[in-house]
Amino acid sequence: MLDPILLAVALGATVIGVGIGYYLRYLLAVSRHASIEIETKKKIVAAEEKAIHIVEKAEHKAEQIEQAAREERKAIEEKLNQKEARLDKREEFLDERQIDVDSQKESLQSKVDEVKTIRDQLRDREAGITTTLETVAGLSREEAYARLVAQLEQERVEDVQQRLQKLERAGETAYQDRAQNILLSAIHRLGNNLPSNLMTAHVEIPSDEIKGKVIGREGRNVRAFERATGVDVLIDDMPGYITLSSFDPIRREIARVALENLVKDGRIQPAKIESAVEEARQEVGTTIRKMGEQATYDANVPNLDPDLITILGRLYFRTSYGQNVLQHSVEVANLAAMLAAETGADVAVARAGGLLHDIGKTVSHEVSGSHVDIGIRILQKYNVAEPVILAMRAHHEEYPYETPESILVQVADALSGARPGARRDSLENYIKRLTELEAIALGLAGVDKAFAIAAGREIRVLVNPDALNDFEASTLARTIATNIEQQLRYPGEIKVHVIRETRVVSYAR
Repeated sequence: MLDPILLAVALGATVIGVGIGYYLRYLLAVSRHASIEIETKKKIVAAEEKAIHIVEKAEHKAEQIEQAAREERKAIEEKLNQKEARLDKREEFLDERQIDVDSQKESLQSKVDEVKTIRDQLRDREAGITTTLETVAGLSREEAYARLVAQLEQERVEDVQQRLQKLERAGETAYQDRAQNILLSAIHRLGNNLPSNLMTAHVEIPSDEIKGKVIGREGRNVRAFERATGVDVLIDDMPGYITLSSFDPIRREIARVALENLVKDGRIQPAKIESAVEEARQEVGTTIRKMGEQATYDANVPNLDPDLITILGRLYFRTSYGQNVLQHSVEVANLAAMLAAETGADVAVARAGGLLHDIGKTVSHEVSGSHVDIGIRILQKYNVAEPVILAMRAHHEEYPYETPESILVQVADALSGARPGARRDSLENYIKRLTELEAIALGLAGVDKAFAIAAGREIRVLVNPDALNDFEASTLARTIATNIEQQLRYPGEIKVHVIRETRVVSYAR
């Protein structure tokens, strides 16, 4: 059994130990709290120093910005002062000019008034002189003029005619050399009056919504399309369709393909338009190359330069009086080959000359000169054989026939264009045009007979020699030409021949 004293001592020691432990723990907590407060104060001090540094830096930056703003404002004020000074000088100058203009205007007005007064005086004097002359002569002004003209016609017909012929020869010599190439080139390339559907393409628009998309906001899509394709877009020309108008058939075809693709896609905006036009340009280029290759195959003309074949394929989009020029060229090649085989000429040269005879039409509106001269330059560029060039260049008789093949190509060209149905001009319209041409001449006094010849490109008029003299026959020719220009529509030009001859008949009995 334990001693009560030891138990009490042990219990007291335990209580003392527990008390000492709690005290030590209290001291440790106090120490930690003190260290945390110290650390917190240090962080607060550091943050305050950093804040002070940031504020100082911001104040410095603000001073720099303010200084730059002051300098910029100063520069702007200097510029404004300079402009104001220039405007003041200009205003002074304009004031001086206005003063000069006003003074000149007053001076001119006074001179105008003076001229009017002198003109009125001259008119009065002229009227008085005319009245005096009419009184003295016993004739009115119109009667005197008619009598003078009649007397001159009777006395000076031959002299006037000789002078007129001299003036015509002098005029022809003066302008013929300069105007011939320009006039012939313009008439040959652009003189034909083509139907409007050969100058336009039509794209069907399924709905007004698509039509609105094609137009775009304030017309920006239409303008972008015209700028990208180089064609004119007519929105309301035909209900349900958009009309594309361009003289260049290649541009017109590219625009048609691009617009059809845009209508199918439905997404129409400037960037999409440029993409569609580029795709259409590639598609049309592929078509041109294929058509050129097909034409050389159909005409049996091998070994042509690939670039020349591409140029030839452009004729697929060209027409002449409604006849497709590429198909016409293939026909000419085959016809020339058949004629060459029958006559013993060179078949290969005839084929190539017939196929390439109109190749100059691919760029005839872009390059100066007739399509024959342009075609010669193209063939020379691609090293085409000289016999082929000689064969193709005479088909419009601009060059002499130097080889048998050149005659055959010209004949084949005429046959292909003259066959029934080849060209848009129907037989009824053809006969109607010739009849109208002859009627214009027959409706004039002194005309006995009139004949339209050379497919309506010439008209020969026979006049009564007793009713008209040579001078009046010359005037009649000009009158007929003027009436034709005013009353008829025709391709190219029409040559008017007026024939006056005197026949004396006698009989020996």
